[in-house]
Amino acid sequence: MKPFEFFSPITLAEASRILADHNGQGRALAGGTDLLIRMKRKQWTPRAVVSLNRVAGLNEIALNGDLKLGARVTLNQLIRSQIIRAHFPVLAQTARNMAGVQVRTLATIGGNLCNASPSADMAPPLMALNARAVIIGVEGERIVPLDEFFVGPGKSVLQPGEILREILVPRPNDFTRASYHKLEHRQAMDIAMVGVGVSVQIEHRTSNIENCSDVRIVLGAVAPTPLRAKRAEEILRGNILNEENIAHAARVAAEEAKPIDDVRSSMWYRREMVEVLTRRQLMELGDSRLEIGD
Repeated sequence: MKPFEFFSPITLAEASRILADHNGQGRALAGGTDLLIRMKRKQWTPRAVVSLNRVAGLNEIALNGDLKLGARVTLNQLIRSQIIRAHFPVLAQTARNMAGVQVRTLATIGGNLCNASPSADMAPPLMALNARAVIIGVEGERIVPLDEFFVGPGKSVLQPGEILREILVPRPNDFTRASYHKLEHRQAMDIAMVGVGVSVQIEHRTSNIENCSDVRIVLGAVAPTPLRAKRAEEILRGNILNEENIAHAARVAAEEAKPIDDVRSSMWYRREMVEVLTRRQLMELGDSRLEIGD
């Protein structure tokens, strides 16, 4: 690990100024579960590390209209939060299937997103829930839809001096259901080979027919960034959520994926699994016998 300056500011304004002064050669530190490993491997060699641990409010979860998730909220906080479990169970379930217990104590939602990994587990469910990122910089605040937050592998819209402050998630209505499934070699302790997040809003036409008034399908680990399957969404939006339409949408979602061959999986297998996971979740979420969030 190369020498670096360490800063521990107490405000976001101060943290932002320090990062801006180092013009891209500084890194923000939250949980450190990825940053410190990469620094030890000399993959990242920042001249400055700016700890956010003394900045108030970054580890808070609040529901007042929108859900507010501070960037330093840990995975274990998501799992244990009564607010998350009651209103956003997909986020608690996603966090529960990430990493190990010790890592989840430190790993943060902001870190998972800001690393901008194509396989970041929190990205698909949050994008499916239409989340937005609140970004603070020396020039002020801006809000970016999470759909537009990722620009490439390891790259986000964050500019030098900018810090992710919180994630805003609209409170779902009583007819919204969401889930996230991923394929991995071993449960929780591995990187996703494929991940699919789905959110559907159901309208009951009759006791036996359900209409999909809105839907978002998000693919992870099968493109340079987490990806909305918008063509697949259009097949379902406003239509009956039946087996035929679901199968069609799942096939189109697989066509929209842009997977590669690597050490974890082949391009062909990833595309096949996008279709399987998409179809499976839509069938489950469209089952009127299931409770919201099951």
